[in-house]
Amino acid sequence: MADPKGFLKVTERELPKRRPVPVRIMDWKEVYEPGDSAVIRRQAGRCMDCGIPFCHKGCPLGNLIPEWNDLTWRGEGRAAIERLHATNNFPEFTGRLCPAPCESSCVLGINQPAVTIKQVEVSIIDEAFSNGWVEPEPPERLTGKTVAVVGSGPAGLAAAQQLTRAGHTVAVYERDDRIGGLLRYGIPDFKMEKRHLELRLRQMQAEGTRFRAGVEIGTDISWSDLRARYDAVVVATGSTVPRDLAIPGRDLDGVHFAMEYLVEGNKAVAGDQIPQQITAEGKHVVVIGGGDTGADCIGTAHRQGALSVTNLAIGKQPPSERPMDQPWPMMPNLFEVASAHEEGGERTYLASTVEFLGNEAGEVRALRVAETEYIDGRRVPKSGTEREIPADLVLIAMGFTGPERENLEQQLGAQFTNRGNVERDATYATTAPGVFVAGDAGRGQSLIVWAIAEGRAAAAEVDTFLMGETVLPAPVRPTDVAIGLLPA
Repeated sequence: MADPKGFLKVTERELPKRRPVPVRIMDWKEVYEPGDSAVIRRQAGRCMDCGIPFCHKGCPLGNLIPEWNDLTWRGEGRAAIERLHATNNFPEFTGRLCPAPCESSCVLGINQPAVTIKQVEVSIIDEAFSNGWVEPEPPERLTGKTVAVVGSGPAGLAAAQQLTRAGHTVAVYERDDRIGGLLRYGIPDFKMEKRHLELRLRQMQAEGTRFRAGVEIGTDISWSDLRARYDAVVVATGSTVPRDLAIPGRDLDGVHFAMEYLVEGNKAVAGDQIPQQITAEGKHVVVIGGGDTGADCIGTAHRQGALSVTNLAIGKQPPSERPMDQPWPMMPNLFEVASAHEEGGERTYLASTVEFLGNEAGEVRALRVAETEYIDGRRVPKSGTEREIPADLVLIAMGFTGPERENLEQQLGAQFTNRGNVERDATYATTAPGVFVAGDAGRGQSLIVWAIAEGRAAAAEVDTFLMGETVLPAPVRPTDVAIGLLPA
């Protein structure tokens, strides 16, 4: 454990301050100011000798949280990153992007603010990169086996790194022009600057992982040809089919899916020239959907100079405190104020979008919305409550329904579940021989920690398939969701 009296002496939960709103919306840098090492150590010292560390189960990766909290408190940064890397390939990603279910299950959280686990985590990896402690770990010998990983998001990269370290020759295929998947083009720089991704990709290249950007499997190379070329294939394409809103006016100019908008925004920040870019500059923007993707759109719109930003959510506003039906150590559904929400705009709950309204040029000019009411458990627009909201740009951020399936079905014979995900067994194997699936493509839209955990576990199953046994750890299986503890 850390300081035996730490949680008794330090009851306050301290987090790094966010940069002032007027300053940070003028650039694309991360919103947080650098953390104070003294504060980090003090907060790590609050980790208590709780006997059964529920944070282990609160994290799908099984992170050894009390161990690296203790090492941080003792100032042993190099040992801390070794313990962190033992279960997590990319703590620089999770420390910035994960909603931290570990903190919801922190034992201290029963009657005090939880340990700032996520902030301690990101401080450990940032210190490690700064001091050159993150070094390539190439395999001692090659197995002669080849693996193709399709998709370069967190699940694909985790699987690729593990399989490379096991001695297999691994190629990662990505249809976008750069490696990184949603880490590259779905996450704005104000949440995670791309330099963190580049650092990790350099390590992976030095270890031997090969990257093939700009290659779309199913079009440039068929899935069946890919399977014939490699001894095994890992599908890590994510859940990329957006949930649509099929209401009148959907075909108007100015109504876009969130990812169309975010991808172009990220490319522009990277210095690319985007002809006819979807931009919020000088526009009234409406974001439909109250999740993380919607918040990313809000923050992007502020930085592009939107006239106004309105965020609509069809459901009820979550409570600000843990509800009785979601007791510790469950991860509660709470009302949260992300950095993007601090920057301005209006958030409206129980708002049902009824129609997109256009002008004579076929461009969206407004939304007709109504209050949401619940009838027989269904959310429907309440008659007589309709009103109009001005809108020059509408972004649909209502989540995703599953992976793109046509080519996988036709070229590989893969089967899908009734929820639209790639069907797999307890070893991550699909119905196509030698083909495995990890992350959102098999699980459905989920957390980054689940993606990395599944990438690691799928890699162990692939290693077993190729070699008869594995040298890799397998932290989770597809069905490993602690009852009531972890979000699915």
